[in-house]
Amino acid sequence: MKVRAHVIVSGRVQGVYFRGNTINMAKKYGVNGWVRNLPDGRVEAVFEGEKEDVNKAIEFVGKGSSFAKVTDVCLEWQDYKGKFKDFRILY
Repeated sequence: MKVRAHVIVSGRVQGVYFRGNTINMAKKYGVNGWVRNLPDGRVEAVFEGEKEDVNKAIEFVGKGSSFAKVTDVCLEWQDYKGKFKDFRILY
């Protein structure tokens, strides 16, 4: 089953290669969507793909990269749209 998840990650998640690790993870699991830094220091991402793979992506951002310190993940399940062909960093 294909799903879509919108997440906002709080903590020390900027300047620690969080987006780069997220894109590598998404490619590994075949998840499409995007990730970007927010002006307030959080990171926002949208994941689309098979539910099992999207759950792995959510689990990953909940832990973060080795230098990150995630304090909160706000998760919103949305209707699958299938509009992404890959995973990328937005600026």
